[in-house]
Amino acid sequence: MEHLSKNFWESRYEDQDTGWDLGEISPPIKAYFDQVEDKSLRILIPGCGNGHEAEYLFNLGFENVHAMDLAEEPLRNLMERVPTFPEDHIIFGDFFTFHGEFDIIVEQTLFCAIDPELRSAYASKCEDLLSDTGKIVGVMFNHDFTGGPPYGGTIEEYLTYFDQFTSVEMEECYNSIEPRKGRELFVKISK
Repeated sequence: MEHLSKNFWESRYEDQDTGWDLGEISPPIKAYFDQVEDKSLRILIPGCGNGHEAEYLFNLGFENVHAMDLAEEPLRNLMERVPTFPEDHIIFGDFFTFHGEFDIIVEQTLFCAIDPELRSAYASKCEDLLSDTGKIVGVMFNHDFTGGPPYGGTIEEYLTYFDQFTSVEMEECYNSIEPRKGRELFVKISK
């Protein structure tokens, strides 16, 4: 699958074809983490792109933020913007082959970037990477797109992928950026 390859994503950055990049943390994710007090939580942001969420959380005092992407350029951009970000928390790699344990996986763009046929594998991998009390937190599109990536979908479809989790909350975001209003879900999926 070409769109899952490192070369595909590297070329998107080289061509500046990065319409998903807001240039800052996504407002729904910001609102969630602004009220989280435990700064020691182990956080993974897979498919983080330029890492605006990682930058924000690190600057907010979260000590264990890990930024992961298949493409190197966006992670280099993060390191240039935030030279004090721990190098060993920058992960060039494939989410599906990665190993570790985290309290929160931040979903910002990965779910809608992968082929929909891999969504069940995504849910299983999240379950593997999360601690016993871990959760997935973030945003997913509640909208169908022609072609892709991004690939959209609906709550009804998404619920079928996460039935191994004890709690699945998905609701329309009240604080999406203007172009995404009415097309974004805030998700909190607990193990």
